[in-house]
Amino acid sequence: MTPTRAVLWDMDGTLVDSADYHWQSWRDIMAREGHPITHDQFLATFGQRNDSILRQWLDAQATPELIERVGDAKEALYRQHVHQQGIEPLPGVSQWVRRLHQQGWRQAIASAAPRKNVETILEALHTADCFGAIVSAEDVHRGKPDPEVFLVAAAKLNVPPSHCIVVEDALHGIEAARAAGMKSIGVTRNGKPLPADLATHSLAELAPNAFDNLLLP
Repeated sequence: MTPTRAVLWDMDGTLVDSADYHWQSWRDIMAREGHPITHDQFLATFGQRNDSILRQWLDAQATPELIERVGDAKEALYRQHVHQQGIEPLPGVSQWVRRLHQQGWRQAIASAAPRKNVETILEALHTADCFGAIVSAEDVHRGKPDPEVFLVAAAKLNVPPSHCIVVEDALHGIEAARAAGMKSIGVTRNGKPLPADLATHSLAELAPNAFDNLLLP
């Protein structure tokens, strides 16, 4: 009997490439707040939690109230971009999500993004029915490379870490997967491959048995 297995997906940069929407949203909101940022500043913090990002950008002015207000405004603008301009899955994503679902794998989103963002992306991709759990910024206290987000996702799916595969596009995510005792697939579209158990430039390039092979004894 095949044991229960799970795939835990990061979202931004893995399921979709929404970096431009994030950049546009942060740029416009921070300018409106009188704290303009550069694209290099954005890139240096991309993928982190909003509270961590804003503490770096606002420094001593980063009160909890200001962090919440600015962060909420940025995320609302981000979701507006997705709704108005649409978004497409990265190559191979839709095929793998559907294939894994049909093969009985449990799947979850494990992301530093707010829950409303995750739900907006899943709605846009028409794949919400394939996921048994969402773990978002509201569900964890520590960001990657801490393994909390993946351990919470595995617990929600009721699958042991040793039977989970993480799909990530960032080094901190790969480190978090390793700390959680999980196998990983690292997707790097530009630059050198990630130190994952399986590295690729696109999910569309993976062999049909790629996920199965990672969990072989």
